[in-house]
Amino acid sequence: MTTTEEIIQREKQFLLQTYSRYPLVIERGKGVFLFDLDGKKYRDSYFAEFPGVWRHGDWIEILPDGGCVIYGRSDATLNRGGVRMGTSEFYRAVEAFAEICYSLVVDTGRLGAEGRLILYVVLAAGSELDDDLKNRIRAVLRAQLSPRHVPDEIHQVPGIPRTLSGKKLEVPVRKILHGMDPERAADPNALADPDVLRYFGRFQGSGEDAAPPRLRKETSPSQ
Repeated sequence: MTTTEEIIQREKQFLLQTYSRYPLVIERGKGVFLFDLDGKKYRDSYFAEFPGVWRHGDWIEILPDGGCVIYGRSDATLNRGGVRMGTSEFYRAVEAFAEICYSLVVDTGRLGAEGRLILYVVLAAGSELDDDLKNRIRAVLRAQLSPRHVPDEIHQVPGIPRTLSGKKLEVPVRKILHGMDPERAADPNALADPDVLRYFGRFQGSGEDAAPPRLRKETSPSQ
């Protein structure tokens, strides 16, 4: 008869062989990531923000009667005045403009506190982020999404930070806006171009109601 320990070891070996590139919690009673021998990545992922307290990343409200309401992910979801929306709808609307190659949107709000909705765009060659383009972007978002999803700020950037697999990094940028050092916001080895994320360091702290920095005019390189 197969023992529980044998099943665990067999599943562990399967995960190592099949998903060796992905971080997974695989030990009973002990949270670990694959190849995170000292446990640093695991601690940084779940315990760095509140030392000694597990932070999973979902908003939850504990009611007076002891009941709970789980609102869902606190990271890249846009929650504007209680209207929740994923970022994909936002990107479809913005990147339909011929002047815009890529975009990234971040909601700086926290549970119980409305933040700012900040849009970053990479422009096509020869395009300019002038008032006319900003107004047209806002008008389309108001019509296609909702008035609550009109960005408070629109900034031009030279590139959009992505993982090696091409995923946009809204969460690390949000961490930077709330004051985190770009070098700690994401593992540079997992990024397609670490310098693109470092660029967002000039916005560091702007999620805490600091004045946003002034951007120099730049052309948009290919990504």
